[in-house]
Amino acid sequence: MTDTRALAATVLADVALAGASLRERLQPAQARLADPRDRALLTALVSEGARWWLRFDPALDTLLQKPLRTREPALHALLVLGLVQLEVLKVPPHAAVAASVDATRALERGGFAKLANAILRRWLRERDVRNAQLDRDAVTRTAHPRWLLDLLAHDWPGCFDAILAANNAPMPPMLRVNTRRTRRAEALGALAQAGVEAAAHPDLPDAITLAANTDVTRLPGFAAGHLSVQDGAAQCAAGLLDLGAGLRVLDACAAPGGKACHALERANVDLLALELDARRAHAVTANLARLGLSCRVATGDAGDPAPWWDGRPFDRILLDAPCSATGVIRRHPDIKLHRRRDDIAAMARGQSRLLSALWPLLAAGGTLVYATCSVLRAENECVIDAFIGAHGAAQPHAFELPAGRRAGAGWQILPGEGGLDGMFYAVLKKSA
Repeated sequence: MTDTRALAATVLADVALAGASLRERLQPAQARLADPRDRALLTALVSEGARWWLRFDPALDTLLQKPLRTREPALHALLVLGLVQLEVLKVPPHAAVAASVDATRALERGGFAKLANAILRRWLRERDVRNAQLDRDAVTRTAHPRWLLDLLAHDWPGCFDAILAANNAPMPPMLRVNTRRTRRAEALGALAQAGVEAAAHPDLPDAITLAANTDVTRLPGFAAGHLSVQDGAAQCAAGLLDLGAGLRVLDACAAPGGKACHALERANVDLLALELDARRAHAVTANLARLGLSCRVATGDAGDPAPWWDGRPFDRILLDAPCSATGVIRRHPDIKLHRRRDDIAAMARGQSRLLSALWPLLAAGGTLVYATCSVLRAENECVIDAFIGAHGAAQPHAFELPAGRRAGAGWQILPGEGGLDGMFYAVLKKSA
């Protein structure tokens, strides 16, 4: 039998100390556990371990005579998870301590069992004082890197605390209904019959909100292509594209295919889904197959159209540009561990490169929708405002979304607003 906490510790060590993707490491680990309750515990442990790593990783340094993170990374991660169980998941102390001690043996590190027991029991004796010490520093209080705190305070001073609170509040997945195969009312009825608490989103016609985390692959209708996982903020893209039958559409950075599939669910368009990474392009194809949709899927660099473009202009272009992903930290907490301040300027340069390369592919009178899941102005309104200033034919189109506010020539949703993830959109019309 696989020890869930030991498995969680190995995954968390890879994510926090070796730079692995939480999503990519978690999926195969979940497959090792047969009981859905164990899979749920594994997901909670790893997700909250990554979310609160910047608080409890340094806390261990004050409890240990010699740091363990380099010589015993999985054991170090296990102790972080012990603190997370006590302080975040509110596991009863005796259970959290005993299970963590048992996990040292499952990791074949039984010689550290007494140390693990002593460290966690010392924390319990001193928890009030130690939590107060951690709360004195913004990094350990909020579990956000200092560079990100600085940028958020600069860009969104009036929303700073709300953004941090939203980032640290895990949210159940949001669903999108495939209206080619079912209606939202029917999907909600099937969920209710299965005992799954869900509701229609009040402002987004295809969105369903879940009341609690669950294994979405086991939801009624998921395997049959009735449902997909997609946050409501991302579902706004299809509406902004203003789709109609027969339009020629490019999704320029398509993987994993959520926005391309939503566009195809909405209208009979001639769509090309382009993805730079061949492995990720396979995910687009798999999603299309599950949903009963079809379009052309190509591998190529959106910033270098010559190898893949046939020379015919597109009526609509969606550029969901690679970005810092600082708007989706609540769903992907390892972003706080993997991003660096220097990444932001590099991202902005890449976004500008893609815009400049794709703009000539847009037909006169066509629409380009620029999107990122970032909340940083340098990647969003600064990129768009500079592009508009350099391209006279690029006319910003005014619009409003159910949540958020205007940001330069675009619209910014901040994490948690309207129950949505953080997302930026700008809509550019090409004058004749």
